[in-house]
Amino acid sequence: MSRRIFSSILLASFLTFLTWFNFVPNALALGGKQPPINQPAPNFTLPTNTGDGEISLSDYRGKWIVLYFYPKDFTSGCTLEARRFQKDLPKYQTRNTQILGVSADDIDSHAEFCDSEGLKFPLLADTTGAVSKAYGSWFGFISARHTYLIDPEGILRDIFLDVRPAIHSQEVLARLDELES
Repeated sequence: MSRRIFSSILLASFLTFLTWFNFVPNALALGGKQPPINQPAPNFTLPTNTGDGEISLSDYRGKWIVLYFYPKDFTSGCTLEARRFQKDLPKYQTRNTQILGVSADDIDSHAEFCDSEGLKFPLLADTTGAVSKAYGSWFGFISARHTYLIDPEGILRDIFLDVRPAIHSQEVLARLDELES
């Protein structure tokens, strides 16, 4: 068994244990205080495995942004969510929308994950959790599964906290259509 698979199983077991015994306090379970809707989204610059090696939120002014936080590369829910975003990528592109994934994994893990799953959108390495904390999506050592819709002017327009990976991309597309109309 590889180190990556073992650590993913160990992490999933730990989170299941915490949930089963309800050890996670409510404030922590939500990931922290959410940024306000209809206000400028918290700016950031993070390393990525694509392009010039770093991406800033401001790089995408003039486009809608789907900024999604997820716990860990190669885990079942995160893989399913990424696959759904990838499958729908042409639909996002026709809506002038950029998808950005964020987790605490490093850029090498992101590169392997993108290669393994054929992902054509950037994954950002928030190894310290600073950006996840700014967005209220931090569990202490991993990012929470939250998504933020940011408009072309950099204003936060919607937040998804109850994310179900199998249908999330379709929910985001529907909400984008509502916001653009």
